[in-house]
Formats: sequence, structure tokens, C-alpha cells
Amino acid sequence: MMRAMLEPGAGAPGFPAMRVLLPLLPIVLLAACGRQDGNQTEQPGVVSNIMDQALPATDEPAPPPNAITPVEPPPDIETPAPPPAPAGLIPANVQGRWAGIDARCGDRSDALELTIAPDQLIFHESVGKVQSASAGADGRIAVQAAFTGEGESWTRTLSLKPSADGARLTIVNDGTAVTRKRC
Repeated sequence: MMRAMLEPGAGAPGFPAMRVLLPLLPIVLLAACGRQDGNQTEQPGVVSNIMDQALPATDEPAPPPNAITPVEPPPDIETPAPPPAPAGLIPANVQGRWAGIDARCGDRSDALELTIAPDQLIFHESVGKVQSASAGADGRIAVQAAFTGEGESWTRTLSLKPSADGARLTIVNDGTAVTRKRC
């Protein structure tokens, strides 16, 4: 096909290679438009290297008339700490999403994935409805929950021990300890 286009007589009479040159025409025209005379190398007002020239300072545009302005408390008023979880619920410091130490957060196929709500423990293949939760002196939380999963039901007491920085959670279940990371 390409050979036929380049052979004499291919294409329109008098224009043997028009089919080859026609696609290049826009590129040639754009290159010619870039310079008005042969001596000019830069266009005024165009920054060729953004690191060499700083952008001019601009003011923030005025918000639209229907914008919502957030209300913040005055800086001298402290916001109160969240109230402790009611008796029988899991404390806020261990609530959230957890995954295996070596797992990617958000990986639904991770067998160690766990979501802790105030009244539920949602594992990969089971859900535990919290019946009671009590904090121990050493920071451990004993959680008794009624579990369902894979067509079965059971009741179990788990021991939850958050790390000092809250980034890790160790759960002891029937004497086996598993540590997860916070997502």
C-alpha cells in the first residue's frame, strides 16, 4: 500500500506523493506559526522554565454569594473530649478498620480484615453482636459477643489490647493472639 502511494502516478495527477505529505502539513504549519521572525527565540509572556520565574501572586477569588462559611469555635475554647462509650459497647479508641500486619488496607480478601463498631465485630467471614464489653486495668477490653457466620452461631469472649499509639490491636481468642494494624 505504501509503495503504491510513493510510486509515480499514484494519487492525484501532478501530485505523486500528496498522500504522504498531506498528514505532515498541520505539523509544518504549527512549527511556522511559532516564530514570527528568525531572530526571536522566546515568546513574551511565556514561561519556558517554571522554576526560573515565580508565578505572580494572586488573590483568592471571592466566594460565591451562596457559599457556606464554616463556623469554628473561638481559639480559647477547648472542644470537649468525646464521651466514653456506654456500658456494654466497645470504646472509641479501638473502633475502626483493621487489617493484617502485612496486608493492604481495604483488601476485602484479607482473612484478617476486621471492622469494629460500637456494638459489632465484623470479621472476614463472621459478625459478632456485642453483648458486653468491659475495660481492664492494663488497657485490655474483654468483649463478649454472639457470632454468626457460614451458617453457624456461637458465643465467644475476646480480649482486645490496643497498642499505646493506637496503631496496632492484638486480639486474643481461645489463647491465640493475632495482631492487626489500623487502616
